[in-house]
Order: sequence, then structure tokens, then C-alpha cells
Amino acid sequence: MKEHCFGMGRFESERAFHEGRRFAWEGGFRGRRAGRGGHRGFAGQGERMFESGDVKLVVLKLIAEQPSYGYQIIKALEDRLAGGYVPSAGVIYPTLTLLEEEDLAEVVDSDSKKKVYRATPQGLECLATSKERVDELFARLDHAGEKFERGRSPEIMRAFANLRGAVVGRVARESITPEQIRSIAEAINAAARTIEEL
Repeated sequence: MKEHCFGMGRFESERAFHEGRRFAWEGGFRGRRAGRGGHRGFAGQGERMFESGDVKLVVLKLIAEQPSYGYQIIKALEDRLAGGYVPSAGVIYPTLTLLEEEDLAEVVDSDSKKKVYRATPQGLECLATSKERVDELFARLDHAGEKFERGRSPEIMRAFANLRGAVVGRVARESITPEQIRSIAEAINAAARTIEEL
């Protein structure tokens, strides 16, 4: 596990780290997804998206690029991941507070509803010190976003809808026989094998 330029605070060690464990490659992204469905197996078995400290690095990098409030950061990550994963407010907002407590971020604009954060000089120095890790994290985010985007292409979504409609419609008929059910299952399994071999 790589060290970062800041210590692991109470929130990072308890909540954000476990959020990172859910944001796993193997078995799909286990965090809150936008919409229904998901994708599986985006990297090697057991590889996690976030190690301890990484959530803060990601948020710090985003506010260094563009001063933002919590919802903007959530939206930026959702967009970067092509809508495939939405980080929870219960992770993002406390992370911003923690960065502020550690003098890595500061509030530049505040009203009754939202605080806009930016990276401090110490925060920029932290990012420079952790540049290799930051680049690796954002490369993973971009790679995951590309996977989600390809998996949600209009052609594939229409094909899934057509398949589902055909199967549900045929199985719902009272006249269907056990042999026909087996034939439908065999056809679906054959299609799956064909796709895997492409």
C-alpha cells in the first residue's frame, strides 16, 4: 500500500475506505449505480479502485482543477464514469470537510446551501507529491468510464431490450412446452458463447 502526503483520518479510515472496497473491479462496481444494471470484471480479480487515502486524492485533484461544491464533484465523477457509478454524498461531503481540516482545501464561496472548495497551496503540493498515484487513479477512472460507455451503446441496449421482450413474450404464452423452454435457454446460451468468442 502506497503512502500519501497526508495521514489517514478517522473518516478516511472508516467510511471512505469501505466505499473504496465497494468500488471494486471484480464483480462490478459495488457502489451506488446510476440506473439499473452494471458491468462486471473490469480488471484483475480482487483489485480495488480505491486504497486508503485515494478518495481524498481524487476529490483534491478535482477541486484543484475546478473549484467545486459537493454535488458538482459527485456529478463530475458520474460523468467521468459515463453514468455507471455515482459516489454517495455520505463520502464526498465528509471528505471535503476532512480536506479543509487538514488545510489541503479551503472554502472560497459559501451560501446557506453550498460551499465551494478549492485546493490550497498545501493541497497542490500534496498532489504534486502524489502525482504518480493520482495519474494512476484517474487513468483507472477513465478506463472504467470507457467500459461503461461502450457497454451502454444504443445498439447493444436495443438488442438487450429485443431479446428480453422476445423471451418474456414467448414464455408468457400458455402453449409453451418444456422442450421449447429448453430450446430458448439453449439459444440464449449459444448467443452468450458467440459473444464471448468475438
